[in-house]
Amino acid sequence: MIDPRVKSICDEYDIRIVPANVLPKPGETRAHHTLSLIIDRHGEEHGRFVVGTMAETENNNAHLDETSFWSVSDMVLAFRRNFPERMEHDLDAWFRFWDAIPLGQLQFWCLDLEGITSKRRALNGMIYERGVRTFGVAGGGLHGRT
Repeated sequence: MIDPRVKSICDEYDIRIVPANVLPKPGETRAHHTLSLIIDRHGEEHGRFVVGTMAETENNNAHLDETSFWSVSDMVLAFRRNFPERMEHDLDAWFRFWDAIPLGQLQFWCLDLEGITSKRRALNGMIYERGVRTFGVAGGGLHGRT
């Protein structure tokens, strides 16, 4: 059964939920359970922002999978903590950043790390490194703490 919260958010962004045995096309996902877990953990607005980030940016609607959804969720949390001004007052920069992410290529490189670390953690590192290069050293992270 598909969580009605997930169905509503996917419908809002014209994302079609397909069965687990179907290879998703761009604009389709079979990771509805992942989205349900993200919503359970972080709330519906967070889940909506994750899906919106994927749906509204270039190159990403073909990668609506478990690893991508979790990584985007993790990056939303990390960027809100470490770049709060940007996330509160310049969401265009957030979306431009995601427009430039070659998500499919990064996920492909993560396959080399299978059995060593999770694809999610590896992808998080690659994306966050690009974030620091784009937005500068985070003021709210370890650099700003004693």
